[in-house]
Amino acid sequence: MNDAVELVRYGDDGVWYDLGPAHPLKPARVLLTYRLIEDYGLLDAGHVTTTDARDATDDEISLVHTEDYIRAVKLAGSGKKGPWWQFGFGPGDNPIFPSMHEASARVAGASITAAEALLSGRTQHVFNPAGGLHHAMPDRAAGFCVYDDPAVAIAWLRSQGVGRVAYVDVDAHHGDGVQEIFYNDPEVLTISLHQSGQTLFPGTGFAGEIGGPGAEGYSVNVPLPPLTADDLWLQAFDRVVPEILQAFRPEVLVTQLGCDTHCTDPLTNLLLGTGAYFATARRLHDLAHSTAGGKWLATGGGGYQWAKVVPRAWTIYFAEMAEITLPDEIPAGFLQEAERQAGEPVPGHLMEPQIAGSPVSPREIDAIVAEVKEAVFPYHGLG
Repeated sequence: MNDAVELVRYGDDGVWYDLGPAHPLKPARVLLTYRLIEDYGLLDAGHVTTTDARDATDDEISLVHTEDYIRAVKLAGSGKKGPWWQFGFGPGDNPIFPSMHEASARVAGASITAAEALLSGRTQHVFNPAGGLHHAMPDRAAGFCVYDDPAVAIAWLRSQGVGRVAYVDVDAHHGDGVQEIFYNDPEVLTISLHQSGQTLFPGTGFAGEIGGPGAEGYSVNVPLPPLTADDLWLQAFDRVVPEILQAFRPEVLVTQLGCDTHCTDPLTNLLLGTGAYFATARRLHDLAHSTAGGKWLATGGGGYQWAKVVPRAWTIYFAEMAEITLPDEIPAGFLQEAERQAGEPVPGHLMEPQIAGSPVSPREIDAIVAEVKEAVFPYHGLG
């Protein structure tokens, strides 16, 4: 029998996390993901349920963020003047927007709602597409992220008695906020596969970042060169992630499923296609069962082809969670709505040809994997 699976909706009563019409992080990508999941009939399966998110409380947010920072978010979002640049806000990546605290608390609350679903036993796999804001630091905003909802969910799980939590981040950008927050905690394993910080924001995530004193080996980074395509990306994943997770044996697996790794993403330089998302979804699903007793909390993340890629990618992941095989042809109703919003054609199929001609060589990936293994495997008793 299929595992119970839950989709966390943002909720109609919440102020949307919207950084403005010119900002690349579009709320429409989450709404279109809901629409595609619905149009495929995934919510009609007997083992699939939905729940609306709640707002995270100040106490829950303060499991990760400082009181001064939370206060600044509230004041800035209510229109008060202040030195908000000290907290990472200003024109560009992290603009101040109305009701900023309320919207950010809803995103964090959505990931806590997902965590509650796991601990209550009502589901084994749960997905919060609105989440994945992995760059926010304890005392400042960064990389479009105000509150670090994956970190808040992990800290909440720990506060409820969960021991070991593993976090796997497949966004094109390094999951620096989550790493920083748990850098000195050997009970939280963070693994990030990303485009190298030599060529992409936030400029971190190198193999030598392995964790603080007493937590060495519990921060794992796989920095990949620009133009890495499906096969070599998956090889890097396969040669690092499963062994580390098997050795760590988490009680819960948390993932950040950023799809800005796509070959058409306007902000990054990797060459993945949707075939890689099918393959990664299956790997994460298998690892959730083989290492974490099936407890899998997934969040969204980056993805700036908001109509053409993000809904397809996250629907692929959710369908894998639900163990439902989808027709390749995308439902007509979704296509009509997505094209209306985007003002341009949207792909009509889930699967797409793999990109050929990547200049990245297997030897480059071999060297990166060898460096990662040398840096962290001995701490886990691995060769």
